Amino acid sequence: MTALSVTDLGYSYGPKRALDGVSFALRPGFTALLGPNGAGKSTLFSLLTRLFVTREGQITVAGHDMARAPRAALSRIGVVFQQPTLDLDMSVARNMRYFAALHGIAGREADARAADALDRLGMAERSAEKVRNLNGGHRRRMEIARALIHRPQVLLLDEPTVGLDFQSRQAIVDHVHGLAGNGLTVLWATHLVDEIRDSDDVVVLHQGRVLAHDSAERLHRGAPLSEVFMQMTGGTEAAR
Repeated sequence: MTALSVTDLGYSYGPKRALDGVSFALRPGFTALLGPNGAGKSTLFSLLTRLFVTREGQITVAGHDMARAPRAALSRIGVVFQQPTLDLDMSVARNMRYFAALHGIAGREADARAADALDRLGMAERSAEKVRNLNGGHRRRMEIARALIHRPQVLLLDEPTVGLDFQSRQAIVDHVHGLAGNGLTVLWATHLVDEIRDSDDVVVLHQGRVLAHDSAERLHRGAPLSEVFMQMTGGTEAAR
């Protein structure tokens, strides 16, 4: 079953065209939304989470039309935005319980779901710590755990490793690939090709248009993916 479908999506900021006829469909697994800065990735995420709305095109999440049934569609989505949104002075557990309450989950059920989500991200032993005392990588893991507390079918991550060192980046990439291997549909926005594995699904976005949608292995065909990406986009910022 298609978990996330985008059809002919368009969006403009005044005269500037940010997205133009964007279409793709995702099944469970890891999909990288690969594009240079300014490609339209954040605009797309804003539409997928209904921070922005558009009359151009259609978004369907687990069979629910975002325009016609936004509450049902959004309830199937977990999201980690590029900018952190944690309360630094609360503990990990209290942050999790607060977010659970926003989804109408409370009491023992909230505690059980928080414990399960934190365990999946290797954060169970840190539940009593204040967020302020966590390093950047652990804060990101906690945000991912928090996004899973309502058990979504689709997980959206917008450049989730920005500002992290290489080791922390790779740890988070590994954790999220593990989640995708357990039936979750992941859309991971990035401009860093070293976060992508050959078996990953890849949507290449550039100047608001989808240039390609295929497995990473078929896209690069033995050549470095960074070189293929730069050739497709005419850029120089893909990281090895």
